[in-house]
Amino acid sequence: MKLKDKVAIITGAASGIGLATAKVFAAEGARVVLADIDADRTETARAAVAQIGGDTLGLRVDVTDRESVDAMVAATLARFGRIDCLVNNAGITKDARLVKMTEQQFDTVISVNLKGVFHCSQAVVPTMLEQESGVILIASSVVGLYGNFGQTNYAATKAGVIGFAKTWGRELGPKGIRTVAVCPGFVATPILDTIPPAVMQKMVDKVPMGRLGRPEEIARVYAFLASDEASYINGTTIEVSGGIMM
Repeated sequence: MKLKDKVAIITGAASGIGLATAKVFAAEGARVVLADIDADRTETARAAVAQIGGDTLGLRVDVTDRESVDAMVAATLARFGRIDCLVNNAGITKDARLVKMTEQQFDTVISVNLKGVFHCSQAVVPTMLEQESGVILIASSVVGLYGNFGQTNYAATKAGVIGFAKTWGRELGPKGIRTVAVCPGFVATPILDTIPPAVMQKMVDKVPMGRLGRPEEIARVYAFLASDEASYINGTTIEVSGGIMM
């Protein structure tokens, strides 16, 4: 098991890629902290992950609220005594064309997807510095690499966290802490539920593999990156998109 006894915090863990990541990490031997803003769904997810094996902790966390994030870190340390990996997975969309996008739509997405990553990462770093080891993983997106119609706010956040990964790779790499951004393509999760079928088909048609990604396919990449097998991967981005932009 490549993550045996490692302690991992996963934000946005109640569903989608976050839940899939929690399950894969648990199967690989990690002790998993599931953090999400929806307390009921978090507990349901935690119970499902616990059945796979290993010690689990479920926490209601608002990544936009620094006190909530700090409480998450404190609870993790009280339970497990260390933090080996943070998976910054929490994210939202509020789509609109530039001419229609409201300031509230823009600010809300920036607050969760960009500032939330800053909050969570900054909060775990003191522990990782003390350990002289740790991995910070960040959910970016192919949208952050190539842009997407109607997603000014989302694209800005996903490009922004790539900047985080490159910067923190330089700052924290010498201290034994690796940072990597993962850029999934279009993955079959609830975040796509509002997309009309005709638009969805056009998305699928762009993928050389002819299908959407599966959450567990992204989760397995996170598990590899969190493991010692990826010990020389730092400050970069990894695209997991089925070759959408070839």
